[in-house]
Amino acid sequence: MFSQPIFVAAILLLLLAVGELVSVWSRARIPSLLIILVGFLLLSWAGFFPEGIVKSSALTAFGSLMVAPLVVHMGTLIPLKLIRSQYKAILISLFATVMGTVLILLIVSPIYGYAVAVSGASPVVGGILSYLITTQKLQELNLAYLITIPAVIMAIHSLFGMPIATNLLRRYVLKMKGQGFFENKTSLGSSDPHAVNTTKSLLPSRFQTPPILLFLLFFAGSLAVLLNSLTSINYSIWALLLGILGHMAGIFPARIMDKAGTTGAAMVGLIVVVMSSAGGVTYDALIQSLGPVLLIIVIAAVGIIIGGYVASKVLKWDPLKGIPVALTAMFGFPGDYIICEEVSRSVTEDEEERKVILDEILTPMLVGGFTTVTTASIFVASILVNTL
Repeated sequence: MFSQPIFVAAILLLLLAVGELVSVWSRARIPSLLIILVGFLLLSWAGFFPEGIVKSSALTAFGSLMVAPLVVHMGTLIPLKLIRSQYKAILISLFATVMGTVLILLIVSPIYGYAVAVSGASPVVGGILSYLITTQKLQELNLAYLITIPAVIMAIHSLFGMPIATNLLRRYVLKMKGQGFFENKTSLGSSDPHAVNTTKSLLPSRFQTPPILLFLLFFAGSLAVLLNSLTSINYSIWALLLGILGHMAGIFPARIMDKAGTTGAAMVGLIVVVMSSAGGVTYDALIQSLGPVLLIIVIAAVGIIIGGYVASKVLKWDPLKGIPVALTAMFGFPGDYIICEEVSRSVTEDEEERKVILDEILTPMLVGGFTTVTTASIFVASILVNTL
């Protein structure tokens, strides 16, 4: 059965559908990604899924292909004026990341050793790049036996950060909704002339068809990958900048992927990519490294929450908003995007209000994720591994 790509895709999509059903039923209190990852691990360990089933599926290839275009699309959601206004999100994220890292080094080192603390510190507050920096250095220093720790952390640390962030962010939205914050507001992507996103598109509406819009997305995504190879600056940063600048210049319409009608399919592909990151975690490897891994993740979460709370208070932000922004260090993109979509969908059935709520929470969450996972964690990893 698993030799047929259509069967593999159907089974993986069934798992995604179950996660979505649980998320809708719980009104986003239980993130769909949490159900998907836990379900995938359990089914893999039980022998239901053959080894490498996700990585070999066409959905994984599709999801990997859609990452850069989706980040470009994200840039069309966020006007530059709003990004400049998100300096508090940047400061909160940075302070929380430093707090989490420092606590790991102070508490884990006396128990399991400094090398173990370093091997888990940067991946738990970062992403793939910080993981690669750490594992490469461990191999150079003949500490390859420690690689299981960052590998397991990379696979499961989002399971700790996402539920906390989802529930706090949902409480924030409900609190603000109860105070009438979202009344008489319009979505940034709406046609209201007084909305923030009022850039006139250079592409006439009659030419804004799916093939043309997808070409623009993939052209910008390809350019971002090219700039990555020329500058060593991660392509996701270039893709976001190209999306923002392209929208400001009127080349990309607002919510370009929505207009192309491919956002849902792209998100499904990305979730499958996230699933594939957990594919290499075996039951034995998880059990052997469970002690240090859980300690590192719990300390990181506590440190990030404390840092997010303190920084939010200092900067006069609601901690219910600031802490989720800080916690993006533990899951980044697409987790931050998925959480915002789930929360905005769960608190209202009015489509216009949903878009307004999404506009309010998406920008700081994305800025927080890019600040920590894409940028800060790379510096953290590079500095820490050189102290081994």
